[in-house]
Amino acid sequence: MSWAIALTIAIWARLEFSLTIFTESNLWIGMAIVAGIHATVGLLTGPYLVRHMRGSFDEIAALTRTALITALALMAIAWLTPAVFIPRSSALLSPALALVLMLAARFFVRTYRSRLVSRNPHGEKVIVFGAGLAGRRLVHNMLHDDRSQFTPVALLDDDRNKRRLKIEGVPVVGTFAKLATTVERTGATYLAVAVPHATPELLRDVQRQARDLDLKVQVLPPIEDWLRQTDPQATDLRDINLEDLLGRRAVELDQETISEHLTGKIVLVTGAGGSIGSELCRQIARFDPARLIMLDRDESALHAVQLSITGRGLLEGEDLLLADIRDGDNLQTQFATCKPDVVFHAAALKHLSLLERYPKEAWQTNVLGTLNVLTAAAENGVGTFVNISTDKAASPTSVLGTSKRMAERLTAEFALRQPGRYVSVRFGNVLGSRGSVIPAFTEQIRQGGPVTVTHRDVERYFMLIPEASQLVLQAGAIGRDGDVLVLDMGTPVKIVDVARDLIRTSGKDIEIRYTGLRPGEKLSEVLFTEGERFRPTEHPLITAVNVPRMEPEQVRQRHFGTAEQTAAWLAAHTELSPETRALERSE
Repeated sequence: MSWAIALTIAIWARLEFSLTIFTESNLWIGMAIVAGIHATVGLLTGPYLVRHMRGSFDEIAALTRTALITALALMAIAWLTPAVFIPRSSALLSPALALVLMLAARFFVRTYRSRLVSRNPHGEKVIVFGAGLAGRRLVHNMLHDDRSQFTPVALLDDDRNKRRLKIEGVPVVGTFAKLATTVERTGATYLAVAVPHATPELLRDVQRQARDLDLKVQVLPPIEDWLRQTDPQATDLRDINLEDLLGRRAVELDQETISEHLTGKIVLVTGAGGSIGSELCRQIARFDPARLIMLDRDESALHAVQLSITGRGLLEGEDLLLADIRDGDNLQTQFATCKPDVVFHAAALKHLSLLERYPKEAWQTNVLGTLNVLTAAAENGVGTFVNISTDKAASPTSVLGTSKRMAERLTAEFALRQPGRYVSVRFGNVLGSRGSVIPAFTEQIRQGGPVTVTHRDVERYFMLIPEASQLVLQAGAIGRDGDVLVLDMGTPVKIVDVARDLIRTSGKDIEIRYTGLRPGEKLSEVLFTEGERFRPTEHPLITAVNVPRMEPEQVRQRHFGTAEQTAAWLAAHTELSPETRALERSE
């Protein structure tokens, strides 16, 4: 149709708008030939072969290519076939006019259809924050997806260059500062955040303002996720979760270095049934070790980790070791049998308040148990030993922190004595690990509250279980002998903010009750002890420090008859005053 109109106008103008052209039968033959050529070329190589995004470069290029080929055929007809009444000048003018008409027709038809689709009276009105690539595609798919429950009514974007932009007829009305007025004007009930790399600070601000306006907030997953699959759909939108608000980023690993460290090796993980230990096992399994040995004293935990890795929880095979690290003789026997090349020591007691009440348990597991594992590893020629520590070992004020610091110091001593490589890895709270605040808060919310927080100003470092485990693997591959490798934990987060976010996500009205700091607990954790010298490593998220060594004889020679005696001795090593640091150096 566009070619027929263009050719008619071009010839009509050439003949000074004489009406006699409409009586030329040859003109109609020429139009039919040109239309047939355009349709054939378009089906074979042009815009009718595939669908293009409206107004995209690909669509315009396909139309232009088709029009150009058709124009060459038209000029050949004008020059070589006098029987067909097509003036040569018209053969030059009509292709450009036809291309303009085709583009204009596509624009008007699609705009009309979009307007019809967008008139969805039953859809939830949504404001889309972000008019970039993700926002534009999300709006398009909301309007054209029959399954979408949303009707976009406005876009917001902090890029002032996008003012007065319209996407599928939906206007960009201003920056995020205009959220309140936009809600009042449109009556929107949802806010969709389409900012692929939104910072946690931005998301917290968005959530706070949306809560004040009684808006439900949903976000798109990271851009890396939807680019691997398809454009963002309305069904991809989800609630903001703690991972978004904490802003933990994906970890980029040196796969080659880790592979050299683990592939084809016999790897043993103590505490394999715990949160970190089990994730370590799953991550290690990806690197195709010759054998992965999982050691734990909890048979149910071993069952769960085997099931998660193999899909079978039959508790069969020689790769499950039901053992307690307190039993040094048994550890010696097991290590002598399996001869591991790499050991990740994740077994520990970790509950701060309980260990304040039962310091002897911390001593027997975190100190003596670690010494047992170190001794078994050394006597059986382990090449790499990775002790998993905690940020509470930096300037410790608790039994837990002190016992883990001693484990670091023992590991540093074995690094000096033994031919293998002995390192420790120090990091803070792991989001969602067993016994952490997240499962505790979730259960309290399920029961109707109250949610208990020790202090309104207490804050902690958080990271994700897979993130922590991946960085442990990286640290084990690059750490120098005797190093304590400290993982980058980002910015500390207030525990009360975590509680509020979980309560907000639940949609319930739950009270937060403050119970007071527990013995040995800090308001804020630190990653380094004052005076520790640290240096960068090959990985940007890992820093190395050195700790004073502790000889095994100092540990073995101490015998405590009561919990009080244990607590008294540990208390003397808890507060790292200048005098205590001097004592450590002398030891």
